Amino acid sequence: MTQASQAANPTNKPLRILQLVPETLPTFRADVTVLFGKYLPRHGIATDVVGKGSQAPLPEQGFASTRRSTMGKRWRTELGFAWLCIRSVLQARRDHCDVIQARDMVSLGAVALLIARLKGIPFVYWMSFLMCEGRIDRARSRLRNGGGLRDRLVLLKGLVEYWLLYNVVLRHADHVFVQSDAMLDLLAGQGVPRGKMTPVPMGVDMEVLATRPTPRRLPGWEGVPLLAYLGTLDPLRDIHMVVDALVIIRRTYPTARLLLIGDAPQRADVDALLKHAADSGVGEAVHVTGWLPSAQAWELLAGADAAVSYFPRGKILDTNSPTKVLEYLALGIPSLGNDNPDQRNVMLESDAGWLTASTPEALAEAACMVFADPQGASRRAASGPRYIEAKRSYRVLAETVAQRYRSFLGQH
Repeated sequence: MTQASQAANPTNKPLRILQLVPETLPTFRADVTVLFGKYLPRHGIATDVVGKGSQAPLPEQGFASTRRSTMGKRWRTELGFAWLCIRSVLQARRDHCDVIQARDMVSLGAVALLIARLKGIPFVYWMSFLMCEGRIDRARSRLRNGGGLRDRLVLLKGLVEYWLLYNVVLRHADHVFVQSDAMLDLLAGQGVPRGKMTPVPMGVDMEVLATRPTPRRLPGWEGVPLLAYLGTLDPLRDIHMVVDALVIIRRTYPTARLLLIGDAPQRADVDALLKHAADSGVGEAVHVTGWLPSAQAWELLAGADAAVSYFPRGKILDTNSPTKVLEYLALGIPSLGNDNPDQRNVMLESDAGWLTASTPEALAEAACMVFADPQGASRRAASGPRYIEAKRSYRVLAETVAQRYRSFLGQH
């Protein structure tokens, strides 16, 4: 343990968390696997994870134990997962479980809260996304566009769980971990006491990036101004804005290219994005790689002149904590990021990237600044790894989270 953790926990008593997650296992969410599977165990905090089933082999991922539901038809899978969660909480014993924690699950979270109270075990809710608000907005949008009974049922579920979340789960939880300062402010406005909330933004496992990847480019793309993007191409991310920025960039740098390292849930979404590029006159300058192993993705990313992180603005997404800009900075790549609140804080604190407004024109202007002075851009970006190590590495985040667990458990 660190000295800070020892101060918060003089007896150095190991802690055990039973965590219910909505993801399939194995999960590749860094704020689950890296934080709870790799770094919190170094602070004497072990986690038993309960999640949904999948066909993939189930490695340990650093957890004390892993349980997942069986697979079948969708309704049977969901019921099986719900029963596994409830059974796991019912089986929890005070002498073997210090915290029962639910992540982004309202109804099951409420059940877990009730059982935890009956057992005298502290209950924690981990909120990484405004699930209820997102479900309500999507259902209402579909209903406006001719949706049917299913969308009405989804809307009803969203409204019921919204009430349950803010009036029961968050109000009676012993502690609430949130995704960002913006989410903390929003929940505080809903009546959740600030004193029992802790923001835990996304981070980077700097041990994995200890050796900088060897820069690499696609054949035929050597020697041209290159802008890269790493991540999902889901239509909700509005990646067409980055394509529109490329159109503007090419007015100054006619040979500039855009490399999209990632994929979308549906092939039709990628086709639509590429069609938008072709219709905009930059079809030959845009390439989508599909999903790649991290090492290969980072090599291509390191080969770019600049990397862009565009995150749409709005009530729901403004509470998120984008990951890709953190990886860009950790790799020492000149990074462009629009003014999502968490991204804005990172850009301003680090002074290692280029903060822009949420428009293609602003993104293009920043990219052209980087292309015009590559040496100066590299010098500025060189401070990125130090900032991430000090502020947003999972090593540092884990220390904060460990201290918080021990602090409120001591009060409890």
